[in-house]
Amino acid sequence: MSLLSRALSVAAAAVLTSSLMAAPAQAVDISPPGANDWSCKPSAEHPYPVVLVPGTFESMEKNWSTLSPDLKSRGYCVFALNYGATNGVYATAPVKDSANELAPFVDAVRSATGAKQVDLVGHSQGGMMPRYYMGFLGGAKYVHQLVGIAPSNHGTEGVILPPPDLVPTPDYTAAGCAACADQQAGSPFMQELNSIGDTVAGPAYTVISTTHDEVVIPYNSQFLSGSTRQVTNITIQDKCPADVIEHDQTPNDPVVHQLVANALAQASGPADPAYQPACI
Repeated sequence: MSLLSRALSVAAAAVLTSSLMAAPAQAVDISPPGANDWSCKPSAEHPYPVVLVPGTFESMEKNWSTLSPDLKSRGYCVFALNYGATNGVYATAPVKDSANELAPFVDAVRSATGAKQVDLVGHSQGGMMPRYYMGFLGGAKYVHQLVGIAPSNHGTEGVILPPPDLVPTPDYTAAGCAACADQQAGSPFMQELNSIGDTVAGPAYTVISTTHDEVVIPYNSQFLSGSTRQVTNITIQDKCPADVIEHDQTPNDPVVHQLVANALAQASGPADPAYQPACI
């Protein structure tokens, strides 16, 4: 091979490699165990299908790998979705756009199950984004209760960063992650979301937070204002002081599983604030 030919081959390989690195990853929808059995019919004991809503950068498969089968084993019809993919990374689109993806999914669940309302359980952005669906997109009448696990209800004073193994890695504070910008405390989106108050008439709200949260800070900014008939705010360490669970792993905490189950067991209203889970 001549020097010219060899140089052209190297240049072509470099262009191909650059192109592959720039290409966005393809999002693949894989349901967590126990979720998305579209033949499931709610029982009289558990009349509300449960819709699991992941957090920023998370897929439903990863975010709900333990809570989904736990709820299924308790007799619930469980459903989960991915949403808001940009650059092949889930839950990074503008939060308003993601809420517009949640709306038809809830409709599909209600249609398949025959239920008039669902219970929503969300982590981080997934515990906050449904409030836009409920308050601005007419979703309140379709939601029995929203359970937020470490939700970004009033934004965060910290920085939302992707997990270290996430590839590709665009600018997650700007065009690469509009949801990250939306979730900053004081952002235009946060101002709009909370302009109508923390709650809307109809649904109950349960918030489950950890003092060890290093993403949505301060942790008590996650709490919602409202009457005790409609809102229960729970700090995990008030129930189990030795629990050191942090933001990312809260959906996998056995204590959180118990708190979620208690909330979902309420016929009306939020979780029982006096409920004491077993501290594991």
